Amino acid sequence: MKNILVIYTGGTIGMVKDKITGALHPFDMKKIYEALPVLKELDCNIDTLQIDPIIDSSDMNSEVWIRLAKLIKEKYESYDGFVVLHGTDTMSYTASALSFLLENLSKPVVITGSQLPLGMIRTDGRENIISAIEIAANDSVAIPEVCIFFENKLFRGNRTTKFNAEHFEAFYSGNYPSLAKVGINIGYKKHLLREPSTLPLRIYDKMCEQVIIVKVHPALKREHLEAFLAVDNLKGVILETYGSGNAPTADWFIGAIKKAIDKGIIVLNVTQCKAGSVVMGHYEASRELLNIGVVSGGDITTEAALTKLMFVLANYDDKETIRKMLSSDLRGEITEKSIC
Repeated sequence: MKNILVIYTGGTIGMVKDKITGALHPFDMKKIYEALPVLKELDCNIDTLQIDPIIDSSDMNSEVWIRLAKLIKEKYESYDGFVVLHGTDTMSYTASALSFLLENLSKPVVITGSQLPLGMIRTDGRENIISAIEIAANDSVAIPEVCIFFENKLFRGNRTTKFNAEHFEAFYSGNYPSLAKVGINIGYKKHLLREPSTLPLRIYDKMCEQVIIVKVHPALKREHLEAFLAVDNLKGVILETYGSGNAPTADWFIGAIKKAIDKGIIVLNVTQCKAGSVVMGHYEASRELLNIGVVSGGDITTEAALTKLMFVLANYDDKETIRKMLSSDLRGEITEKSIC
């Protein structure tokens, strides 16, 4: 019988309605079998932990990511799988961050949440929790990844983005198929899963927060860009460009980016599109970025790009090593053949 640890961080999924006041308040996860008695039918033992204090996912930060990584490391030998209950707004950031902080995974870490509180009649939280636990405890397929389960689909966590604030189908993985689909049966796509590591789990406990995201748009002015790039102690920039990595060709734009790179700031180019890849040099509008030393993010999501940049900058010093790691696949977050 598998042992599964459910970790509640906060968010909509853990909220229930007070029978007297009608107000929503956090659910005591120790009573998970009372709230979802069907869990007793699963062939696994379930323990729960609740971080203190619980936080809204809008307040998520690198300290909590590192805390979660350390917690999983601490409990790693005692459990066969982990389910993290999390708010949806920053779920893709957390999934991406944990994928980098947890090296040599051989067990599933499944993150899930809901669009409606657990205590509401039409909540999607019940099915999401039940299925996430069932997947984490499955005997048939090894899932050595940080994943997101939501609305009947299991995704590689660092390939996802939240794309809908209202529908139950809230997450999208534009550049990598789902790892499993849940219907009458759970259909696992074994060929898409990473191989379990035979090495001991290693965690990292540093993330660099001296990073920013700059979104290219038609109203971006020279003074705006220069102000962004003049932030004290800035170490890295995610440059969200058009299409396959295109950006303004104006001298002021290229000059500002080049000045930042010359100062030692790492600039990583990602596309604003929900699917597709940066291919710098494919169009004239990206050729100069390639020439001045901007790093191509390939088909990485913005969420994965940000957390990867934070991870690499905090744990490595050599600029060439950093650049090489950013353009290489570390945890299944990019398709290497698409990197220019």
